[in-house]
Amino acid sequence: MSESRLEKKLKNRVERLGGWAMKFTSPGISGVPDRLIILPGKMLFVEMKAPGGKLRPLQVKRKKQIESFGHDVYVVNSEESLERFIKEVFDGIYPA
Repeated sequence: MSESRLEKKLKNRVERLGGWAMKFTSPGISGVPDRLIILPGKMLFVEMKAPGGKLRPLQVKRKKQIESFGHDVYVVNSEESLERFIKEVFDGIYPA
């Protein structure tokens, strides 16, 4: 599955479960995650990668920076990792 198709699937699943999956860009700051996920009382980030893809060094740095502020950053690079993300984030909050 391509990265763009995986990203569309993430967006649709999050929105069906009551969240908001905004495309995230930050002009002037490279390496930020692709999606900002907003849920009631919670905000987290998701970096999308092609199947099997890994974070670049700058993305690892940005992930650590965001996490240092207490926000979670997930990497989704397969249908399996998308399912793990949905289960971890939505389990017990919303019915899947």
